[in-house]
Amino acid sequence: MDYSKRFIIFIVLLVVPLIVFGQSSVSEVEEKADSLYQQFEEEQALELYQQVLENNPNNYKALWRASFLYSRVGNRFNDKDDQKNYYNQGIDLAERALKVDSTDAESHFVMSVAMGRKALISGARDRVAASRAIKKHVDKALEYDENHAGAWHVLGRWNFKVANLSWVERAAANTLFGGIPGNASNQKAADAIQKAIDLNDKYILYYVDLAKVYEKMGHDQQAISVCESAVKLDNLTPDDPTLKEQCRKLIYDLQ
Repeated sequence: MDYSKRFIIFIVLLVVPLIVFGQSSVSEVEEKADSLYQQFEEEQALELYQQVLENNPNNYKALWRASFLYSRVGNRFNDKDDQKNYYNQGIDLAERALKVDSTDAESHFVMSVAMGRKALISGARDRVAASRAIKKHVDKALEYDENHAGAWHVLGRWNFKVANLSWVERAAANTLFGGIPGNASNQKAADAIQKAIDLNDKYILYYVDLAKVYEKMGHDQQAISVCESAVKLDNLTPDDPTLKEQCRKLIYDLQ
């Protein structure tokens, strides 16, 4: 065997283990990210999903989960600029996820979440404009998975926010966008969020939002009952202690 052939074999033997090791490392990072995601260790999971995407920009699960985590982590900031930055990141990742697979519920769901979060800190015109896109994406999510608890929750929040728009927002909707489709109502909001709880009865945020809808409807006893159920649940997410405090305060205020 001449020198050139021996050199080529040497290079192959050197490079192949590195490629295999690299692939294994990426897989291990993704597995760790998935584990942290399931345990609601959200900031750590987000960091690892970002690493996964650096190696595989079209990894669908990493895209939609990172988008969702940007929305959730961003909601914990007090500064609106920090929040907006995270929500924009969430929207960008959701757009990328939709390009990879627009026929799956998750890509539409995380887009509705990111846009919904950003709308809450935006002006009246932007909120109204976003509401149409949010409804489109949450409807698509439920079209692809009718038992998606998160999508039912978003649909409930959408109904609640739209049903209680200010006159300024309604005027903007009618003048600029020809109104908002969907015939939103507080009853539809309550029904959708109750559906989310029926599908996932461990998620405290669903209970808090349902209680708020009942309070708005003047159904104080139902709001109290929902909150009493919520405070008995185990904490899952970093937000749950604060959410339980909101429930306790609502119970106190309504009794």
